[in-house]
Amino acid sequence: MNMEFKHKSVLFDEAIAALELNENKIIADGTAGGGGHSKEIAKHAKRLIAIDQDPDAISVLKERLGEFSNASIVRSNFSNIKTIVSDLGLSGIDGMLLDLGVSSFQLDNGDRGFSFHQDAPLDMRMSKEGLSAYDVVNTYDEQALAQVIWKYGEEKFSRSIARNIVKAREVSPIETTFQLVDIIKASMPAKELKKGHPARRTFQAIRIEVNRELDMLSEALENAFECLNPGGIIAVITFHSLEDRIVKEKFSEWTRGCTCPKEFPVCVCGNKPKGELPFKSKSPGEEELEDNPRARSSRLRAFKKY
Repeated sequence: MNMEFKHKSVLFDEAIAALELNENKIIADGTAGGGGHSKEIAKHAKRLIAIDQDPDAISVLKERLGEFSNASIVRSNFSNIKTIVSDLGLSGIDGMLLDLGVSSFQLDNGDRGFSFHQDAPLDMRMSKEGLSAYDVVNTYDEQALAQVIWKYGEEKFSRSIARNIVKAREVSPIETTFQLVDIIKASMPAKELKKGHPARRTFQAIRIEVNRELDMLSEALENAFECLNPGGIIAVITFHSLEDRIVKEKFSEWTRGCTCPKEFPVCVCGNKPKGELPFKSKSPGEEELEDNPRARSSRLRAFKKY
């Protein structure tokens, strides 16, 4: 295994600051990856729970966090936070960080099939288990494929891509990332091929489907909220509008007070805000964007529980 588990953590300082760390806090890093955030949290918190579903990440975390006696490393999906907290015998946590999307390590490690820049078997499984990109591409019917590519990739050529995938696999299975890239390119008008990489949106869509990323995120936010002690903070870094919308809507629901119609003279719903937003949202500055172009669409949001 390639031990160079690199992940340039986007909005690193801002995310760490958002957690308001101190030596009395128990903090979960739900996407511990290469351990960048985790290491910083372990230095300043009472206890760190480093969670990742990728077995490669777990091997690296054991090595990189070995010096911290206050760190627990757990292989699981971050949506299972309630079970994880209870299995560790804890009554709650004071913060949870989610740095979403694919780590640079997963993208750069060609054989995982996440990248459209390297030829590899179609895989894209963050956990290395279950449904793979190969299964999606070779077994979903044309309508289901088009729906996935449109819904999760917001790709306007989703129908023609789905149609050409089905046509190609009738001849032989689509096994590699480059085979899929060629089909995507052939499904678009020539002028579209000049607007960034033509496969970006379709690859994003298939990856989200394979890893059930949006479902897991919604579940994780609900479960993390239940685990949070008063004053606890959830900080989330998102990488595309679909993720960001889920986080924004959930945080806005938790901070909303009375939901009665305006014409009601007094409140009858009794709905009280469950917390506040320490800041609206943060995006990377110019310097960070120059250093890491992958950060362009990223955004940090935080919620603090009352």
